[in-house]
Amino acid sequence: MPVAGKRDYYEVLGVKREAGADEIRKAYRQAALKYHPDRNPGNPEAEARFKEAAEAYEVLSDPEKRQRYDRYGHRGVQGVGVHDFSGMNVQDIFSMFDDIFGGGMFGGRRGRDGVDLEMEIEVTLEQVATGVEKTIEFDRQDYCETCSGSGSEPGSKRRNCPTCGGYGQVEQTTGLGAFFGRVVTACPSCRGKGTLIVSPCKKCRGTGRQTKHRVLTIRIPPGINDGQGVRAAGEGEPSENGGARGDLHVYVRVKPHPFLERHGQDLVCRVPISFTQAALGAKIEVPSLTGKVEMTIPPGTQHGQMFRLAGQGLPSLRSRNRGDEIVQVWVEVPRKLSARQEELLREYAKTEDKSVLPESKGFFERLAQFFSGSGQDGGSKDERS
Repeated sequence: MPVAGKRDYYEVLGVKREAGADEIRKAYRQAALKYHPDRNPGNPEAEARFKEAAEAYEVLSDPEKRQRYDRYGHRGVQGVGVHDFSGMNVQDIFSMFDDIFGGGMFGGRRGRDGVDLEMEIEVTLEQVATGVEKTIEFDRQDYCETCSGSGSEPGSKRRNCPTCGGYGQVEQTTGLGAFFGRVVTACPSCRGKGTLIVSPCKKCRGTGRQTKHRVLTIRIPPGINDGQGVRAAGEGEPSENGGARGDLHVYVRVKPHPFLERHGQDLVCRVPISFTQAALGAKIEVPSLTGKVEMTIPPGTQHGQMFRLAGQGLPSLRSRNRGDEIVQVWVEVPRKLSARQEELLREYAKTEDKSVLPESKGFFERLAQFFSGSGQDGGSKDERS
């Protein structure tokens, strides 16, 4: 049953009800990246969306809670260990799901290895053929220049966390009724550090981070496929513990070409020709990645027939081999004829041998048999009498 003020969890994450665990996890990570308050400073709506996504993920990522939700709606998961995210601190939510992701959030790893970031760029098919350098711009969370990432005002010291006594971990009881247990999790007060800031840095307000704008030039290799990524090592965000930065993963989207369709390393181009060009042969120009290419249409070319232009396709990522361009011709029949054209065609029709093609002969022979009665109702008229 719906609860007033609550949206459907599947709608919140933008997934279908039959979505798998990986799809749900990916959708949550994308929502967290989009709405995290660090990337939306002073935006209460973004913070509310961030908490809403966290609540949806907590339910849908747990098979038992998800089953109850699917059957009973929001009321089915009330009182079964679902946190009240609306009243939680954002950093506590972050720390909580940091453990669930095994140290990963915002499209990558978190912890000793830093945080990976993701973005998309668009390239043309011509750029896929040659490779290209792209200049990209993005914002990332970086160490505060004033406190060097400590979060404390320069010269001040941190104190032990009273919640965990400086250990950075706390025990929590989980489960219901007779089924319960105790688990050790990161302390929600100090987020596992064991210490708290006494005098927060005025520049970053104790977060130890500030947003920085980055401009990079990356190389897209020839032959890259749609959806593949290029890694820019060390261009991600720093870890909580001062370790190495994460990486930036740039995923490529290939812009559709107006004439060429990609099939692996080969390119397919469909070109219209007239029936006279197909019958008599012709020289035509076809589009390719390097410009117009002249090719010969031999006499008697059939509708849908394909021709191969060797080496006019795309290169392989792993070798110097190059694919081909496959030209498929489509014979167009004119919708309107001039009087002279119709006269000439009628003259031609009088001399036309309709049985030139075996396929045509076989079809018309079967058609004649069918209407003579031998192909209807399983036998001839004599057989049925």
